[in-house]
Amino acid sequence: MIVLGLTGSIGMGKSTTAKMFTDAGVPVHDSDEAVHRLYAGAAAPLIEAAFPGTVKDGVVDRTELSRHVLGNAAALKNLEGIIHPLVRADANAFLERNRAAGTPIAVLDIPLLFETNGRGRVDKVVVVTAPADVQRQRVLARPGMTEQKFEAILGKQVPDAEKRKLADYIVDTGNGLEPARAAVQAIIAELTVGKP
Repeated sequence: MIVLGLTGSIGMGKSTTAKMFTDAGVPVHDSDEAVHRLYAGAAAPLIEAAFPGTVKDGVVDRTELSRHVLGNAAALKNLEGIIHPLVRADANAFLERNRAAGTPIAVLDIPLLFETNGRGRVDKVVVVTAPADVQRQRVLARPGMTEQKFEAILGKQVPDAEKRKLADYIVDTGNGLEPARAAVQAIIAELTVGKP
C-alpha cells in the first residue's frame, strides 16, 4: 500500500483536495477530524488532568482550552505531548485497517507534515498550493480571522515555496476545482498503474 501524505499551508485548499481523494475512492485519515473525535473520547480525561476545567460533559471545551494554552509555549507543548501521540496511534490504526483490506493507496491528511518531521511516515507527499493572494483572500474570509492571526499562523508554517520543493506531487487549487480534481486523478492513476 502506498501512503500519501497530504499537506499544505493554511487556506491552500487542502480539505477540498482531501475530499477529492475520498470522492475518488481513496481512504483519507484527517488529523483535524481525529483531534475532534479524541477531544470527545480518549484525550478528554488526559486534557482535564493537565488543564483542569477544560472538559465539559466529557468533551474538551476548545474555547476554555485555548485560554490555557494561547501565548503559553509550555502549556501548548504539554497539550501537543498529549494529543500528537493519540492522533498518530489513530492514523496507524487507519493504515493497518487499510493494509489488511488490500487498499492500494491511503492518504494521511497532515496539516503540519513538514513542521512535525512527518516525512518519514509517508511514501510520497502531495502539497496543495495556491497563489499567495488567493490564499490570503480565503483565510481572511474565515470568521474571526485577522491579518495578525493570519501572519502568526504563516510564521509557524514552512513557507509554501519550500513545501513545493519538497513535494512529490503538487495540486494547485488556484485555478478552480476542475484542474485540481484532474491533478488528483492523475496522481491516483500514476500510483495505481499495474495494480489490480
